[in-house]
Amino acid sequence: MVRVQRRKLLASCLCVTAAVFLLVTLQVVVELGKFEGKKFKNSNLKDGHAKMEGERAQLQPFFEKEGLTPSRQKTLTTESYPVMLWWSPLTGDTRRLGQCGADTCFFTINRTYLHHRMTRAILFYGTDFNIDSLPLPRKARHDWALFHEESPKNNYKLFHKPIITLFNYTATFSRHSHLPLTTQYLEGVEVLKSRRYLVPLQSKNHLRTRLAPLVYVQSDCDPPSDRDSYVRELMAYIEVDSYGECLRNRDLPEQLADPASMDADGFYRILAQYKFILAFENAVCDDYITEKFWRPLKLGVVPVYHGSPSIADWLPSNRSAILVSAFSHPRELAGYIRQLDRDDGRYAAYIEWKLRGEISNRRLLAALAERRWGVQDLSQDNHIDAFECMVCTKVWDNIRLQEKKPRRRPRCKRSLASDSPGVFPCGTG
Repeated sequence: MVRVQRRKLLASCLCVTAAVFLLVTLQVVVELGKFEGKKFKNSNLKDGHAKMEGERAQLQPFFEKEGLTPSRQKTLTTESYPVMLWWSPLTGDTRRLGQCGADTCFFTINRTYLHHRMTRAILFYGTDFNIDSLPLPRKARHDWALFHEESPKNNYKLFHKPIITLFNYTATFSRHSHLPLTTQYLEGVEVLKSRRYLVPLQSKNHLRTRLAPLVYVQSDCDPPSDRDSYVRELMAYIEVDSYGECLRNRDLPEQLADPASMDADGFYRILAQYKFILAFENAVCDDYITEKFWRPLKLGVVPVYHGSPSIADWLPSNRSAILVSAFSHPRELAGYIRQLDRDDGRYAAYIEWKLRGEISNRRLLAALAERRWGVQDLSQDNHIDAFECMVCTKVWDNIRLQEKKPRRRPRCKRSLASDSPGVFPCGTG
């Protein structure tokens, strides 16, 4: 009996001790929480103040230009302009006010703006587009816009309908984009007409004693278009000088060996000596046209083209390029080129437009005339600037459209006491 009482007493002591320990521990945790809360609050206040001061300092020249008083600056930067968030950090701007005609938008790569109430558009760069990192769930007020100047080889996911239809606005090589980039590798009409690099036909005939009729320059080997396989087969039927890493059988001068020299004057001078250039794209897509096509036209050389199935819509004239698709086999293409090589009259027909300085393709002329961005022209916006402004203007158009819509008065079901059937505006019955 005594032993049982001792056990009960010991158990009671242990319970009391445990209770006291828990109470002391809880009190310590509460006090530490209060201390850390104050510290965290003060830290946030300091960081937030510094961030706001930095933002105001960066935007100060704009405020002064617009004559905005300091009391209105905070409101204008956070509330007056729609926010365009680059989900892909293409531009690198953490905060920037962009002027697009009469419209102004706030551009940023800071993803914390995703939840800002003024964010109206999310901008994606196709090369960095990743389905796993999309800003989901998508808000109803957010437009999605895609900028992608590359071919499907760069990111094949973007060229499946379920993906491309996610975007409200697009800027791609397709003529059907909101901002078509089909001519992104062509500076303008004048470079096509220019005879700066044109080598007279008689000189080219003389150069044929040491040069092949065809030249091929590629260093991106075995792309989806499988161009190297075709050229390898073509080489069995006609001589081809190949300077690039792919199928190389001739070397460029040492100073031009770097791929960065592909736009150098010396490189152009070498290519201009040839009668034909093999212009093969890395992917076969409608309207995907690169410098591989425009370069020989600028140099006064006939392009032998394989790539965009819609290339005929973009030729300077009906007879300015030889289309590989018109020949059933490389052997047939080689035979046709040999005929032109031997017949000056037939060859000259392919460069007559160049000699006359006449471009008859109205689609091409219209696309260049209507283009609101430049290529290698510092006096004009580039295509990224144009994309940003296109989206900014679209967003503002939607805002203005919403403001013009008459506000619908709330409606409710009619009172059971009313004699009028149906529904009626609340408060009038």
